[in-house]
Amino acid sequence: MGTTTINGLPAHPLWVHAVVVLVPLSALVLVVCAAWPAVMRRTGVALPLLALVALASVPLATDAGESLQERVPETAAVEHHTEMGGDLLPWSVGIFAVAVVLWVVHRGFVRRVVRAGGGQGGTWVDRLSLTTAAVRVVAVVLALVVGVGAVVQVYRIGDSGAKAVWQGR
Repeated sequence: MGTTTINGLPAHPLWVHAVVVLVPLSALVLVVCAAWPAVMRRTGVALPLLALVALASVPLATDAGESLQERVPETAAVEHHTEMGGDLLPWSVGIFAVAVVLWVVHRGFVRRVVRAGGGQGGTWVDRLSLTTAAVRVVAVVLALVVGVGAVVQVYRIGDSGAKAVWQGR
């Protein structure tokens, strides 16, 4: 059993199902955690771990897809699907990166850095409130950008794959 075949059959459809479930799920959890810190506190390290598993599933599906491409008739639709498949990895990396940053921030890293800054420019509590609010706004915006981008890309890749398989049959 390899990453491109399972019991002699192409593994691409199996890995694709993992991608189709895990990438949108990690995007949704990321946006919810960014918007509601109480949810982030409850999920803890589960968010970055989910994003890591989703990220790992993308190259597995891509690699298996490239192997499968060598076994199927070459068509424009298959070529288009293959090209699009490579475009999901940066979005998945973005979800993972934002998830890790969000987890680090909620672990109190920002609070410790601000406290260590001393007393310049107001009390550390004032700076902490401003910093936390700014980080939350940036986190929500980044989570929305990478989350929506990833989900749209998963849809577009899946649609092109379905057309490559079923169109004209």
